[in-house]
Amino acid sequence: VQLQASGGGVEQAGKSLRLSCVVSGRSSSSYAVGWFRQAPGKEREFVAAINRSGGSSLYADSVKGRFTISRDNAKNTVYLQMNSLKPEDTAVYYCAARSGMAAIQDMGRWDYWGQGTQVTVSS
Repeated sequence: VQLQASGGGVEQAGKSLRLSCVVSGRSSSSYAVGWFRQAPGKEREFVAAINRSGGSSLYADSVKGRFTISRDNAKNTVYLQMNSLKPEDTAVYYCAARSGMAAIQDMGRWDYWGQGTQVTVSS
């Protein structure tokens, strides 16, 4: 399976961006999908995840209430809607997939990773 993340860019604080992750090679409904990010000089961290059906999602406390993860299995695509952006959201954002059903935070349990898309938020 391959994952292609897109939608990153430069945006002002308070504005919005939507990231997309296209899953190819197998139906996206076979995977839970998550978003992670890595800021310069920092470790990669969990952002959000959604289970196979889209009926359950999980968020990091730092993005709860501002970010929304969703999926369209007919399009094999998972989205991350990012509202009320903050400069501390600046990072490379990666999508990942796992064969398990559930959305989880533990990075070590994600099987496949995309290449990342840069998000820069200016103050």
